[in-house]
Amino acid sequence: MAHDLSALTPEYLAFWGEYLMPTLTTLRANGTPHVVPVGVTYDAEQRIARIITRKDSTKVKNVLAAGADGARVAVCQVDRGRWATLEGVARVRTDAETVADAVRRYAERYGRTPQPNPDRVMIEIAVTRALGRA
Repeated sequence: MAHDLSALTPEYLAFWGEYLMPTLTTLRANGTPHVVPVGVTYDAEQRIARIITRKDSTKVKNVLAAGADGARVAVCQVDRGRWATLEGVARVRTDAETVADAVRRYAERYGRTPQPNPDRVMIEIAVTRALGRA
């Protein structure tokens, strides 16, 4: 079920704040999906989903390989009969302030601050579509 990004329900937004482990789907160079568990935060006002990760991860390589226009991706989480997917265009962000903000948001959602990592980057998804039954 598609949702209007400007009118997401409180239940849908709350679902993106629960302690769940979503998956991120990126595309490999040969077009096949690469699906991995990630920690995600969603800012509905900015329509941005954020994922912190290592700069040498496959997901980062897949996003970078898409070029300057970014990569089409999806993040999805499921909890029994509830599910939600955010689709959009991903880009890799490396500036320290942006990555630190993503770490702070991760700590708020998941209740723990990750260890410092000089190789940490952030995948920023400009969300263009929301789906789900949450």
